[in-house]
Amino acid sequence: MNKRLIWALVATAFAAPAASLEAPAPARLAPTVEHAQTAYLSAQLLGRYHYKTQPLDDAMSEKIFERYLKALDPERLFFTQADIDSFSDARTRLDDAIQRGNLAIPFAIFQRYEQRTVERLTHAREVLKQGFEFDTRESYPYLREKAPWPKDDAEVRDLWRKRVKNDWLRLKLAGKDDKLIRETLEKRYDNYLARSARNKSDDVFQIFMNAYAMSIEPHTNYLGRSASDDFDISMRLSLVGIGAVLQERDEYITIRELVPGGPAAKSGKLAVGDRIVGVGQAEGAVADVVGARVDEVVKLIRGTKDTRVVLDILPAEAGPDGKHKQVPLIRDKIKLEEQAARKSVIRIGEGPALRKIGVITLPAFYEDFEGRRRGDKDFRSASRDVVRLIDELKKDKVDGLLVDLRNNGGGSLREAVELTGLFIDKGPVVQQRRPDGRIGVESDENPGVAWAGPMAVLINRGSASASEIFAAALQDYGRAPILGEQSFGKGTVQTLINLDDVAKNDKPKFGDLKMTVAQFFRVNGGTTQLKGVMPDIRFPSIADPDAQGESSYDNALPWTQIDAASFRPVGTLKEVVPALQSRHQARIAKDKSFQALLDDVAEVKRLRETRTISLNEAERRKEKEVREARLKAREKIDGKDKLAAALRDDGLQTGERSLAADLAAEKARKDVKDVLLDEAARIVADEAEIINARPQLAQKSGLQPAETLR
Repeated sequence: MNKRLIWALVATAFAAPAASLEAPAPARLAPTVEHAQTAYLSAQLLGRYHYKTQPLDDAMSEKIFERYLKALDPERLFFTQADIDSFSDARTRLDDAIQRGNLAIPFAIFQRYEQRTVERLTHAREVLKQGFEFDTRESYPYLREKAPWPKDDAEVRDLWRKRVKNDWLRLKLAGKDDKLIRETLEKRYDNYLARSARNKSDDVFQIFMNAYAMSIEPHTNYLGRSASDDFDISMRLSLVGIGAVLQERDEYITIRELVPGGPAAKSGKLAVGDRIVGVGQAEGAVADVVGARVDEVVKLIRGTKDTRVVLDILPAEAGPDGKHKQVPLIRDKIKLEEQAARKSVIRIGEGPALRKIGVITLPAFYEDFEGRRRGDKDFRSASRDVVRLIDELKKDKVDGLLVDLRNNGGGSLREAVELTGLFIDKGPVVQQRRPDGRIGVESDENPGVAWAGPMAVLINRGSASASEIFAAALQDYGRAPILGEQSFGKGTVQTLINLDDVAKNDKPKFGDLKMTVAQFFRVNGGTTQLKGVMPDIRFPSIADPDAQGESSYDNALPWTQIDAASFRPVGTLKEVVPALQSRHQARIAKDKSFQALLDDVAEVKRLRETRTISLNEAERRKEKEVREARLKAREKIDGKDKLAAALRDDGLQTGERSLAADLAAEKARKDVKDVLLDEAARIVADEAEIINARPQLAQKSGLQPAETLR
């Protein structure tokens, strides 16, 4: 990339005053000079170096316009058609706004959105005073992303009446009286308004810039400074702070969790439920943070290792006027172990038929890029953690291995290649095609494998990008059957461009641009783009393909194909998979938990197709009784006491219950039997049994019986 050229363009663009655009009425939020410069620089990069270069013209402006409105009002509950009509001039002027450095128009649209937010929520509070009759037959259309815009204010007000009525009915069905319901909803809508009032100009700019970036292609994004920091943390699985998970609850920032071994936990002076009302730095004054956003408070608490931060705490048990205490802490490196690879062992069968299946759950393909660059011998990465876990599982004498990539949205391409290399000897893993048509091959160059025994990979609709590279490679090499759902279908490569580096800024101002620069192709020549990875053995799916996955995007790149890479499959699983499929089908036909899951999937699909919910109390009570009966039956099947109570709809949202109740409900959901994981483990156990019983089949498949690996 010619950075000198790009900076010259930026300097030229802002040497003269930007072209004048129609100014909106005075607004609470307004664009800055840095916003204008960032937008212009991003446009230059996107127009020259994106994999799918598109001109920033009137046609692109219309796409940006539609995506911006969708980002602001996805359910079409705030704007009316009259609002949309009043924005008509903006449809073809957003390209000019970016190129001329005048972002008044998108900020004016956001100003209207803020105005409508106040109006709709004020109306919602007025509706609460009127009360409701629940014996009429009417319904609320709760899925409105494809609905037309409300034609006028009367229509949108009626939609909000129905929304409030549904909120009220949910609480009524949960046993709340009218007084408590009114108080709960008044507080809820007030909190909505308060959160809206805390929006900043940077938030507006980020939404608008993402509308532009994602109008080119779904996986191109603008990351402001805070978003960029969060991305870095997610990749290296560490940060410097105090080791506390925070949550907004009413006007307070509340401690939701203390990370074991972190400064907050080790101090012994903080507890879950404590409220942070002030933050001070070293010897400086303590700044009041009551009513602040959680991201603002997090920014104050994070900092440089071994530096001092002071928290002004209102203890959990204290009332609003209770006695505060100040807690000084020394910042330290915090490891995010919850997001790291982890292992477990599932036991299948008993006695001589016992099979132990090792499960490695990988939430993301993380990598400490900076640590690797520095040459740190202990830098953190997904593949390094998985090697360690495999060694531990070998010591546990497992018979097979299951790699769980459900809801793993990807991460480092290099880690996808290195993880694949743990299960194949050597060879190409993935191909990349650049915008100029050149094709490169990413290969595993390290001989040997960490695990040569029976294994499988479990995926779902949330498995994307690097997850698909790994699953596709193991499928193409004949190394492991793929279980689960059709994956996401993200077959594109992104690179992160630090805009401040390009502009040679001394201080961070512009943020980062995550830009698509290539497309993935499997070693067999097909791409994971759009179609994803098709499992060898399919599991039932709750995912809505119209709302989740690459096929849900209207501007996704198409599926295509190139020549296959030169690779040698480990073997073939063609004779193994039919046997596994047969055993799987026979087993789930008798498995009550699996059949209950199929019923749940059918119910979710029915509700999704209906897209409306009844506002008749009698109908809703009947639906509730059926749902709770199903949960009670599940309790008996899964042996989980109080499951129905924990998962019952209480009509409340996160932050409206006590923190203890929220945490208990979260734990109950986590404790629900993972039917799909258990069945996947049984399939791997079947695979181990078949391979051990038929050595000739093991040779064909390129696998080693587990006994030879111990």
